Amino acid sequence: MRKIVVQMSVSLDGFFEGPGGDIGWHQVDEELHQHFNDVIAPMGGFLSGRVSHELMAAYWPTADQDPTASGPEREFARIWRDMPKIVYSRTLDHADWNATVMREVDVEQVRRLTAEPGGDLALGGADLAATFARHDLIDEYRIYVHPVLVGRGRRLFPEADAPTGLRLVESRVFGNGVVLLRHERVR
Repeated sequence: MRKIVVQMSVSLDGFFEGPGGDIGWHQVDEELHQHFNDVIAPMGGFLSGRVSHELMAAYWPTADQDPTASGPEREFARIWRDMPKIVYSRTLDHADWNATVMREVDVEQVRRLTAEPGGDLALGGADLAATFARHDLIDEYRIYVHPVLVGRGRRLFPEADAPTGLRLVESRVFGNGVVLLRHERVR
């Protein structure tokens, strides 16, 4: 059975973006980017909201043609282009780059998707992750804590009515000080 995996970067004080959508404080160097590629490449697809998809689609389709792009950036451009994507949006009629648009998060459709053969599914976007969490559809959290205090912005985790049990299955410190905290749901 495939897992739904949230993979997000946050500041030490819990923000995934600063004021005005700023993510310039993310410290993604070649080591961390290669790690992202290594864990994403075997996945079976991306699940994202419209905003996340449009941000990715604005850069990654041609990033490997940029002569200043690093090796990991060129590799990720190919991974992103080729990976099947589901974009959850009420406003998009279609999405390019191997993407299918779904209007709503249909719990039964997501469960059927996870029962299909293939790699795990990478869930991107804080709002979409909150929706999946409300429906108890997230199996794993890969949170990359960056050594910075942003002070304000958008928090990754919204308030919830009840605790969610998690079990730490991996932690790793990268050379740039980013810490991976990988947790699985306790079921």
